[in-house]
Amino acid sequence: MSRKQQLLKRHRRNKRISLVIGLLLLIASGVLVAWWLPLLLAVVGWIAHEAWFADHLFYAPKDDYQYRFTADTECPDVRLEGGRVLLQAPLSLAGDETLILALKVKSGVLGRFVDPFVQFADDRQTFERGVNGLRYLNLTGCAEALSAGEVSLRGRFCRVVGQPQLWVLPQPDYSEQRVMVIAPHADDAELAAFDLYSQAKEAWIVTLTAGEIEAQHYQQMGLEPAQAARLKGRLRAWDSVAVPRWAGVPQAQCAQLGYFCLQLPAMQAAPEQPIPSREADLTDTRMFRQFNSLALPGDEDGAPTWNNLLADLRALILRAKPQVIVLPHPAIDPHPDHICAHSAVIEALQGLAWQPDTLLGYANHLHDNDRWPMGNSGDGIALPPVFDASLTLRPYSRVLSLEQQRDKAMALGMMHDLQPRAALKRRVRRSIQRLLAGRKPSPYGENEFFRKAVRRHELFWHLK
Repeated sequence: MSRKQQLLKRHRRNKRISLVIGLLLLIASGVLVAWWLPLLLAVVGWIAHEAWFADHLFYAPKDDYQYRFTADTECPDVRLEGGRVLLQAPLSLAGDETLILALKVKSGVLGRFVDPFVQFADDRQTFERGVNGLRYLNLTGCAEALSAGEVSLRGRFCRVVGQPQLWVLPQPDYSEQRVMVIAPHADDAELAAFDLYSQAKEAWIVTLTAGEIEAQHYQQMGLEPAQAARLKGRLRAWDSVAVPRWAGVPQAQCAQLGYFCLQLPAMQAAPEQPIPSREADLTDTRMFRQFNSLALPGDEDGAPTWNNLLADLRALILRAKPQVIVLPHPAIDPHPDHICAHSAVIEALQGLAWQPDTLLGYANHLHDNDRWPMGNSGDGIALPPVFDASLTLRPYSRVLSLEQQRDKAMALGMMHDLQPRAALKRRVRRSIQRLLAGRKPSPYGENEFFRKAVRRHELFWHLK
């Protein structure tokens, strides 16, 4: 069982215990006070839960994030004076550096009910309700203002306290190189790296699975479960090779490998054994490879095996010769297909004639905070919660203009998996949160990923 599954199991157990205690209190209030009181309290309690306690936050907001950056990271001295971040000595910045500022953020009373955020320049970055610990602001894009002493921090529903610490991470513009993005599912490349690959000198998009499961939306059209899964897989396979064209990536540089969703761990455990789809009643990947313009080793027999996956990846890497490979970060992103996608790339590279200069990791999911990046569409992305001080990290952040954000939103809007309406329960919860907790919907779409991914920044981590 993954760490996230363990955390979710504990969260659900604690919720069940709370519900039992709450039920006993409601019964007692009906017996001791009035018969109608339990009904009123139940409605009030449910609304309060949906507004303020429904987030999957598997840590205390008062916990300090525990980051350890690589030893070569520059740390110029800064101080916080009158809300302004001031350098102790002049600092020459090119303007494209990744800039990270650590400081303590302390929530006010209202910050326990409304998302607290820190505002600076034309950006704002949001934190957990009730936050009271060390957090990491992403100042990337503010180099000129920082050098001029013009970065002023203003907390809303919170305040910044203590001595800040600044990290400056110069790095090359990877969009000037050949970039290959590894996407476990259609839309992962767009969520994590649309700006990077759309700006790249040459880009390749490699999607490992068809993402055919959880096809209830298509069952509502009258299809049997297996038929619905096949239709969904074909649509997402099309998305994976068609949507990158919006960013100027030629179809010949997009590959859909057609392996089956959530089956990569089983494939890795038995590399020679074909692992069928969970829902599509398929043991052949070729149905989902029909839009590829490249011939791949796995086309020969269509067997969904780990060995075929490795052969496909090796063939693509040798053909594309990417200088940068972008792939999921195995320590930050807990999705089992994402962890296996990383493992497959690393194994495929072993002994290969071509080796990339750089590996960049991304995280479209987290272990312990389902709302990260917190805040609204268009906001900056603060660093995610990390509590493993033994993990050495080097972030790389890109800044997206409003036009680039809109292009990214339109790319996500073309993805069939992000188009269906949310469940009624989720829509009701969002309405309650909008009214009582001040949360804004994304202007680009209803799916939560429009809020999470269409941001001022794209954030990656150096793995090599």
